[in-house]
Amino acid sequence: MNTFADATGDHQWIHTDPEKAKDGPFGGPIAHGYLTLSLIIPLFGELLDITGISMSVNYGLDKVRFPSPVPVGARIRLHGAVGTVEEAQGNGVQMPLTFTVEVEGSDKPACVAQAVYHHYA
Repeated sequence: MNTFADATGDHQWIHTDPEKAKDGPFGGPIAHGYLTLSLIIPLFGELLDITGISMSVNYGLDKVRFPSPVPVGARIRLHGAVGTVEEAQGNGVQMPLTFTVEVEGSDKPACVAQAVYHHYA
C-alpha cells in the first residue's frame, strides 16, 4: 500500500495507517481503488489469450465504479465479459469489455469497469 501511496501521492490513512484504520469505517486498511483498477491489467492476461494480433492498445474506460473496498491482504479474482467487437481504424478491431473484480467472501464487487481495447493485426 505504501509503495502505491508514494507513486500516486494518496497517503490517506485508510490505506496507510493500520492502527487508525482499525477504528475507521472499514475496520482495517483497504487498498486504493486505483490500485484495484490497475490489477485488472495482469489479471486480464490470465483471463483471455488473444492471438493473431501484433499490438493491443488500451483505448480507455467508459465507466468505473468501486462498490465495495478491498481489505489489505484479501484475495481477489477477475471476471470479464466481451461486448460486440467492431472494426477499428487502421486494420484493427475495437473490443469492449466489462471487468468485475471480486473479493473472496464478499457479495458485492470491489470494482466494475467498462474498458475498450483496440487490437491490430
